[in-house]
Amino acid sequence: MANLPSHASPSFAAQPPPSEPVDDLSLESTTAAAPLPISRVDELRADAQSDNAEHGPGDVTPAVPASLLSPSFTPPATPGGTLNTAQLLQQAQLPQPTFTSKPPKLLSCLPNVECIVRARIPTTNGAEMFLHLYRNDLDNKEHLAIVFGNTIRSRSLDQVRPGETEMDRMIRGAYVGTLHPGRVSSWYDSAQTEGEGQGRVASTDGPVSDQPGVPQSSPSQAPLVRIHSECYTGETAWSARCDCGEQLDEAARLMSLPMETLAAVASQQDLTVPSNASGGVIIYLRQEGRGIGLGEKLKAYNLQDLGSDTVEANLLLRHPADARSYGLATAMLADLGLGVDSNPHGIRLLTNNPDKVRAVEGPNREVVVKERVPMIPLAWRSGGKMGIKSSEVEGYLRTKISKMGHMIQ
Repeated sequence: MANLPSHASPSFAAQPPPSEPVDDLSLESTTAAAPLPISRVDELRADAQSDNAEHGPGDVTPAVPASLLSPSFTPPATPGGTLNTAQLLQQAQLPQPTFTSKPPKLLSCLPNVECIVRARIPTTNGAEMFLHLYRNDLDNKEHLAIVFGNTIRSRSLDQVRPGETEMDRMIRGAYVGTLHPGRVSSWYDSAQTEGEGQGRVASTDGPVSDQPGVPQSSPSQAPLVRIHSECYTGETAWSARCDCGEQLDEAARLMSLPMETLAAVASQQDLTVPSNASGGVIIYLRQEGRGIGLGEKLKAYNLQDLGSDTVEANLLLRHPADARSYGLATAMLADLGLGVDSNPHGIRLLTNNPDKVRAVEGPNREVVVKERVPMIPLAWRSGGKMGIKSSEVEGYLRTKISKMGHMIQ
């Protein structure tokens, strides 16, 4: 294991998006993405075109027997519906057109979310973050918010609950300041306040009463936010098929390291680094494989080894190219005090996916994205000296640029 590469590190050059959004289920689209001036993206697109020119029908994406197709249809709740299998198999044998992706469908209203526990996590680079566990009324999964800094708090976690004691509040993480042996109040730390406000400190064995108002998030500027979908293979199994693990590590690095360190790294690479003075949040959504689950994702990997790209593989398994949704992320950000009702600064979103910007803002613009901050692959930025280097990840990035409209710049 010692020789396995680390996910986190720096780069290639970046590139713009297609001129028009893409329908991720349209197999008949002939709309080509707008040409990009950035050299690395041009290379990836040129590679895709030359592959189609060199191979005959059936070579790039081989015909897939019906027995390989998943018997499960796209769930009714997933945008896209079912596919025409005969047409799909016929087109799988032909050079594929450029896909464009239609903007994600927004929920009519945000789901209800509740933070049930928060805990301090010291990290391996010396920084600290707070891990928040959320439940919701949309699915039966537990989603996470990883919060860096001391200015961002969960409203639902801090809310006083009937019948709970001060110890109950501290155990579920609804405290202000720092926990230490002998602390008796979730609202005040007597060791730090030197007796200030002692008249309002509740006992450890009685109900919470006569407490000050619930603490509020108070970022001084737009915090960095990353909406990250679970990827077991990229984050845990050292997969070089995608850059998900690298993106998660890079987001945490940008949010946790001191600004002096980030500025020094940026000057060495002649790059600008977004300020993390207001902390940051990584919303970690449990939607593996762009929403199709780990089992179906592994089937898609086998289809990729048979010649399909990541979009084609999902379609052949009767799934949308991207089945993810972001309503839960919007609701969690609002609960963390980063919605328009309490945060005038908005957020800066770490993403290469322009469709995610509008999706995260929510159906009624409950969250405002003031800036999109790109996440350039480390191998691109370092000229191949760092980051993931594999033919699979190159193909993956090529597909994200040409068929999914990602802007890697």
